[in-house]
Amino acid sequence: MEAVVVIDILEDFVTGELKCERAKGIIPNIKKLIEVARKKNFPVIYSNDAHLPTDFELKKWGKHAMRGTRGAEVISQLKPSKDDIVLEKRVYSGFFETGLDSVLRNLKVDTLVLTGLHTNMCVRHTAADAFFRGYRIVVPQDATEAFTEKDYKEGLEYLKNVYNAEITDTNKIVKRWEKK
Repeated sequence: MEAVVVIDILEDFVTGELKCERAKGIIPNIKKLIEVARKKNFPVIYSNDAHLPTDFELKKWGKHAMRGTRGAEVISQLKPSKDDIVLEKRVYSGFFETGLDSVLRNLKVDTLVLTGLHTNMCVRHTAADAFFRGYRIVVPQDATEAFTEKDYKEGLEYLKNVYNAEITDTNKIVKRWEKK
């Protein structure tokens, strides 16, 4: 079974403290994937930064997506439904101390469709941990982004070459799901 993982499409990354100007362009494609996944009863999982004041990552990036603040909330266009799973993370990887692996195994998920920000950071580290746990990785290039084109492209290339990620696009995924 496949699951959609939405990584860090939060207020602080789309409009706030660590705004990625390029993020707005992927929102319609993530929304499309989420909507079709829900119709097909595929899990939709949100992997969201929710930092504490003592998190070491803040030394690198400054204060952002602080737990309990508006900046750590999913943007309104992609709000989780009551059936979606929302997991807080405090580092780049969606797996590190979040329970994500247990959730996926309990749901019998073997393939992750990774969406969101950033192909060279949080998507990359989540993909690494997925790969090390034996999951198949699919990355829709039109539903992921990074701060710069260079970071975005290098991130996708790394995912493909190192973690054997299938780099595809939203419409191809949707067409495959509609055949199921």
